[in-house]
Amino acid sequence: MTDQNFYFVMQDRFANGSNANDTGGLTGDRNVTGYDPTSKAFYHGGDLIGLRQRLDYIRGLGTSAIWMTPSFKNKPVQAIGTPFTSAGYHGYWITDFTQIDPHLGTNQDLTDLINAAHARGMKVFFDVITNHTADVIDYREGRYDYIPKSVSPYKDASGTPFDDRDYAGTNTFPTLDPDVSFPYHPYVPAAEATVKKPAWLNNPIYYHNRGNSTFSGENSLYGDFFGLDDLFTEQPAVVNGMIDIYKSWVDNFGIDGFRIDTVKHVNDEFWQKWVPAILNEAHRVGKKDFFMFGEVFDTSRPITSHFTRKDRLQAVLDFPFQHAAQDFAAGSRPTTELRDLFVDDDWYTDADSNVYQMPTFLGNHDMGRIGLFIRQAQPGEGDAKDLARDRLAHQLMYLSRGNPVVYYGDEQGFVGDGGDQDARQDMFPSQVASYNDDDDIGTAATPADSNFDPAHPLYQTISQLNAVIRANPALRNGAMQVRYASSGAGVFAFSRIGRQEQVEYVVALNNADTTQTVTVPTYVSHRNFQLIYGQGAQHVISQPEKGLPITVAPLSAVVYQAAGRIERSQAAPAVSLAVNDAPNTTGHLPVVASVDGDSLYQTTFYQRVTGAGPWQLLGTDDNAPYRVFADVSQFAPGTSLQFLAVVKDNAGHVSSATRTATVPEPPAPVTTAVVHYNRPAGDYDSWGLHLWGDAIADGVATDWSAPRQRDGVDSFGAFFNIPLKNGTLPVNFIMHTPSGDTVPTTREPGGDRSFVPADHAQIWLKQGDPTIYFSPPAL
Repeated sequence: MTDQNFYFVMQDRFANGSNANDTGGLTGDRNVTGYDPTSKAFYHGGDLIGLRQRLDYIRGLGTSAIWMTPSFKNKPVQAIGTPFTSAGYHGYWITDFTQIDPHLGTNQDLTDLINAAHARGMKVFFDVITNHTADVIDYREGRYDYIPKSVSPYKDASGTPFDDRDYAGTNTFPTLDPDVSFPYHPYVPAAEATVKKPAWLNNPIYYHNRGNSTFSGENSLYGDFFGLDDLFTEQPAVVNGMIDIYKSWVDNFGIDGFRIDTVKHVNDEFWQKWVPAILNEAHRVGKKDFFMFGEVFDTSRPITSHFTRKDRLQAVLDFPFQHAAQDFAAGSRPTTELRDLFVDDDWYTDADSNVYQMPTFLGNHDMGRIGLFIRQAQPGEGDAKDLARDRLAHQLMYLSRGNPVVYYGDEQGFVGDGGDQDARQDMFPSQVASYNDDDDIGTAATPADSNFDPAHPLYQTISQLNAVIRANPALRNGAMQVRYASSGAGVFAFSRIGRQEQVEYVVALNNADTTQTVTVPTYVSHRNFQLIYGQGAQHVISQPEKGLPITVAPLSAVVYQAAGRIERSQAAPAVSLAVNDAPNTTGHLPVVASVDGDSLYQTTFYQRVTGAGPWQLLGTDDNAPYRVFADVSQFAPGTSLQFLAVVKDNAGHVSSATRTATVPEPPAPVTTAVVHYNRPAGDYDSWGLHLWGDAIADGVATDWSAPRQRDGVDSFGAFFNIPLKNGTLPVNFIMHTPSGDTVPTTREPGGDRSFVPADHAQIWLKQGDPTIYFSPPAL
């Protein structure tokens, strides 16, 4: 699916259509009802009726699909009496998977909303959770630290230890007893003994019961998210129960697709059964284009692509794009970084999907808004430039490959003070003081006002982008070919070409503060290109050597459309094939086809064990460099594999090439990573690394209030030695002072950064510079 543009909305913060459901039918103070519109941590009253009433506003953006935060009944309030007391307004603390949260309305309200959206030509997507439920289960020990399986393995009801991984993906599982089987003794308090629905969810044997996750290593899969009850998804009963839950919503409500929460915290075998079961059910009831995409909060392409390759997901949210788009529009980073991002799109090319299906986004309810990232990267730049950068970010997202996602309120210039609760402002007049002091972009309004203004310049920008895409579908689903990038701030340009029409569009975006003139390679010579979006010359002519001279104003974008089709190729191009079978950390071999000529080509790749069996499809690439990453993890080192590339030009001519390669031995493990950090003034005291992820050794993950401190200082600066458990996975880090979150005074720019030690065991960082250097940079 490559033709959707999403509007991601948190219903509680969007529109209050009925005050009758504000307290969810509960009576008492906010710790009972969850309702307090003056607190950013509680329900504010938004509901499905309000969302339905505002559908025309959403449709006016050109939206084709609404994605809602989870709508099922939540535990109203958790962690009562602690600094973390909060309500389930966001939807991620589910107790009842069979009904809509009464704070949001009723199941009938959902039916009415979906029918009204469908009548306007919009799809409705549900945000769903399979990883956990609300925090209900307690431990008799009164402790909640994670206990690894190596210390206390699971035991069957008779007390015999077993490894749950031996049963994941099968139809059998040992019988469990809550008094015997777990490292803790789980129980459900009497007051909540039947609070979860379906009823099987009330039995503690269907949960991991190992304590709280630190999001590192084993506990990333088995630990509780801040106490949320982590489902034992290796059990077939849990798999089948979750299949039945979501089948019922597909069957009964006409939902068009799912966004799936916390995908990387659930085992592969679960997804390999759950995903096809849900798709088959959707197809059975007539939803032939039912679409599911997962949340994999990571910027490493080998990691994020794993879930589309191995786990049969149609797509995952494009976190790598978000990071690069933020750096491009907010940070005016070199546009070669965008080039490198799109070149690595080949990681997602497989037999039944590719990167064009990925939902792209600029910010969200967890990390924060693009407006905030712009303000942090360019403090004091002024509203006019902030607005230009915000427009530029949306232009990149809408005009490049993928399915763009607008986070509600971004079209009204919302900024916010951070992520999570600080990025969840009300669209209706807010009563939250920390929201109402926001200085939003492109407007004098604040969240204290009603913010449904279709005249807002960002609303207008998004609406215009959608209009030009509707008129020129190749800008949404056409092949994307990177054409031009600069070593500093400047122009990034690419072509979009529809496979059937074969008309070339050239998109050029400028993230510099000055006007830029460049010559962009194209497929055609002596051809008139007409401006169809942006401000610039109305017509430009491609040169004899096919270069197109384009001038782009500061912080803006233009789109030019060629007159007529790309010329038909006269003969099949020559092709050669190369396979890099050097040892690598990913279990994949890069397979690259070199294709002569500069016409429009498609290259399809296959592999097989040399001399044995039929060819197996790897995927098709429609832009240079023509490449796939062949998964060879199932083959023993030394196995001989044969690869085939078949190239088809735009006139139907075909050529091919083959190559043989050997599956390599795995590389030696990396056990320590080193981060070097330079501050010119030498003021390293208190600056340290916030660390998390599956790469680092147990006990190395840090608390936000206590970053890992330096091991010493050398001629470059401070250095940090990081013990590793698995150097083939990303080390995730933030350089900051204890609890410091203000760029650049207490936190370095660049957001959540990462590197893979098996590829680069040492990295170098400079104060105020978001770049990760793989060799010592000049100081």
